Amino acid sequence: MAKILIVDDDVHINDMLSEALGAQGYEVVKAFSGSEALMVLEKIKPDLVLLDLMIPGLSGEELLPKIKDVPVIVVSAKADINDKVGLLLNGAADYITKPFNMQELLARITVQLRNAKKTAYASDQNVLTFESLTLNLDTHILYTENSNVSHESVGVPMAESSEEFGVSDFENNLCKKKEIKITRTEFAILKLLMRNPEQVISKLTILEKISLDTPDCTEDSLKIHIHNLRKKLKEATRKEWIKAIWGIGFMITSKS
Repeated sequence: MAKILIVDDDVHINDMLSEALGAQGYEVVKAFSGSEALMVLEKIKPDLVLLDLMIPGLSGEELLPKIKDVPVIVVSAKADINDKVGLLLNGAADYITKPFNMQELLARITVQLRNAKKTAYASDQNVLTFESLTLNLDTHILYTENSNVSHESVGVPMAESSEEFGVSDFENNLCKKKEIKITRTEFAILKLLMRNPEQVISKLTILEKISLDTPDCTEDSLKIHIHNLRKKLKEATRKEWIKAIWGIGFMITSKS
């Protein structure tokens, strides 16, 4: 059962969200100020936070950077595009404007929890996964599902068991994967994007975060590296994965 922290000083909205989420089977924790939310976060780690911006004590903007490794959906009456962009770049996983449709909010919650679960599961195995992409953090090798590989291609008839022919599950799974050759810089970029799926990462943030893995990347060369990475992914999967957000940065997304 996923645990969701609601941070909103409006008692009516807090209660409404609590009731709706409880009906969906979520465990709900409430906070009515930024300071109270911070105290809650020191005691528990929720699976997701719904954060209003205009709250007493610490504001939502001040609280957001203090929430580590938990997806945050900002729920606010502020509709200005600059507010949305700034918060998304500052760590928010999503942004929905008040008044909101409850079904839409529930859908966004489902997506963020699913993405967080995928990332957590993959991190335990020292790999990152996003949809059909798998990035091994030890070997720096990128794989994608290889739909063209059949049992015959590895010498195992489809009608027979692979175990009978001495082919292990590991070998079978490996044969179903297709390796995509990427450079050190492309690996660093992709690692950052896959750790923040469906989130826009600014160019400056990308340069800062990948500097440990690849210190020679510049703002000018970043565009070239991302262009080459997008091309490799599309050639291997016939799908666009990395989306450029004009004037801001890039994101990895499953949406076309």
